[in-house]
Amino acid sequence: MKTIPVTIIAVIFSLLLAVYGGEEKVIGAMKGGKMNEEIKLPAAQLTGSVSLEKALSARRSVRDYKDSALRLSEVAQLLWAAQGITADWGGRTAPSADATYPLEIYAVVGDVEGLKPGVYHYISGSHSLKKTVEGDLREQLSASALGQRCVAEAPVTVVVTAVFDRTTRRYGERGIRYVHMEVGHVGQNVCLQAKTLGLSTVMIGAFRDEAVKGVLKLKEAPLYLIPVGM
Repeated sequence: MKTIPVTIIAVIFSLLLAVYGGEEKVIGAMKGGKMNEEIKLPAAQLTGSVSLEKALSARRSVRDYKDSALRLSEVAQLLWAAQGITADWGGRTAPSADATYPLEIYAVVGDVEGLKPGVYHYISGSHSLKKTVEGDLREQLSASALGQRCVAEAPVTVVVTAVFDRTTRRYGERGIRYVHMEVGHVGQNVCLQAKTLGLSTVMIGAFRDEAVKGVLKLKEAPLYLIPVGM
């Protein structure tokens, strides 16, 4: 078997770098470097070491967080708890009136290992993220939430939004109530999942809707801000 000269290997490697953009581009893609690029998340864990009863007992609202990054696997688990797929037909972790699923989930990332700062849309069907806005927007989001510092300091804030028409076109005005019920289910899921991961949260409803929509470039109605940290 003939050996390939080192010079030929070097040329091939250079061509690969030219075609694929080099290691920096690949790493950038892994860290969410491109807008709207789908970033596959680590698979959700279906078993854990903390019981539901323990998580319920220990759950508290916490507004002070350590200056510490979250792991991508932790963020993936939180998002799955919010709206992950749990059935072949599309059933999710939170109940929804007649499976209309009006809610959308975003992660406002400031300090998460493996993700560049920005706003990411959670895609339930593929358990993945798509970046929708560039940059660390925690200070702007905090200002939209009446200056609450926990939003500025948390490494990530989960934002729950709603497309009311998905439910109201089936249930009319009553559907608004169903959407509000559903966001409560999602919020509790995130709280309990955070506790099993050794993380803390607080549920925030005090914010200026239009300001939040402007900062995050949303079309949907924001219903919950959930900062999460150590």
